Amino acid sequence: MSDAAGRPDVRCYVAETLGTFALVAIGPGAAMVAASTSAFGHAGVALAFGLAVTVIVAASGHLGGAHINPAVTLGFWSVRRFPSRDVVPYILAQCVGAIAASALLAWLLGPVGDFGATVPSVTLARAFVIEMGYTGLLGFVIMAVATDDRVPASIAPVVLGATVFVGALVTGPLTGGSFNPARTLGPAIVGGIWTAHWLYWAAPILGMIAGMQLYDAVRRSNVPSMTPRGVPTGVEGPL
Repeated sequence: MSDAAGRPDVRCYVAETLGTFALVAIGPGAAMVAASTSAFGHAGVALAFGLAVTVIVAASGHLGGAHINPAVTLGFWSVRRFPSRDVVPYILAQCVGAIAASALLAWLLGPVGDFGATVPSVTLARAFVIEMGYTGLLGFVIMAVATDDRVPASIAPVVLGATVFVGALVTGPLTGGSFNPARTLGPAIVGGIWTAHWLYWAAPILGMIAGMQLYDAVRRSNVPSMTPRGVPTGVEGPL
């Protein structure tokens, strides 16, 4: 995005950094608290992820788009709804936010719960399909709430939060339920846990692109889009 003078709008990048920071602080943070205190179990961690997404989208969707996920940024770019010039800055902002949150969690809680890292407990092939499949579902839902004027934009925070909650609930014990390369990168860097790290980049990115492309393919051509191609898009609609 650019300001009125055509310069990159740094405020969007800051919003992405803060949003991804909050996601990692709350999501992996919940996993670390659960490991340290046994205050709640896997369902509680999944709920924390879902509620985090709900709050972040509601608070920052209108500021920077609340992508908070490199896969979302690349997915929107693949369907020509996000400018190429902003892809790298957005992804860098997301990664910085995730790493900063993981570093803070390590200082606050110490080396517990593997720092909230995502590690597959199934074969790599199965883990790849799981991460790609559920990220594809998320991408399909994002396209619905962000680009189709038949879907009220106001429901985006709740719908996206619910989608992340369901995905984390089902896949958490199998792959860690990442769906987000930045969410995996932060704990990996801070904890030095790189098991199958490539998978948590490749599978979510491919899944997100596939899910968004699929929605574009099945959308009826005679139904107008709230976000024309070429207009920068966030998860609540045009920016």
